[in-house]
Amino acid sequence: MTTLLSAGYTVGDAMLLQPTVHPADLTVAQARDAFTSSAKRHMLLLVADGVLVGTVTPDDLDPDTPPAAWAIGRASLEGRTVSLDAPLDQTHEEMCRRGIRRLAVTDGQGRLLGLLCLKRSRRGFCSDEGVAALRAERANAAR
Repeated sequence: MTTLLSAGYTVGDAMLLQPTVHPADLTVAQARDAFTSSAKRHMLLLVADGVLVGTVTPDDLDPDTPPAAWAIGRASLEGRTVSLDAPLDQTHEEMCRRGIRRLAVTDGQGRLLGLLCLKRSRRGFCSDEGVAALRAERANAAR
């Protein structure tokens, strides 16, 4: 395990500072497109004026939902957010126990501060630098 998983570190020490965000008026069709455009995307962050108003996972999108419906109608915040100062080791344990890899990081007023992104190996967290490198690699491959 990485040293960040030892006692004393907080979610703020490991979160992505520049997560991809989506507008609160995202449609179900747009949400589906966002998930299919990247195998690394597991949660959409719906934001209005800097406030996280909902999160959407692929499991939230019922196949029978009309494409023009608003994704916010399928969104949830329950169990999908964490505070900046939450202990990272305990949060990691909880994420592994629940089988989730993403938590939105918010303040007391619901403002989106970042995203805690557990690596597939479950042994550490994604970094802004790593995400930027993956995006650049995808952009180069698309050329």
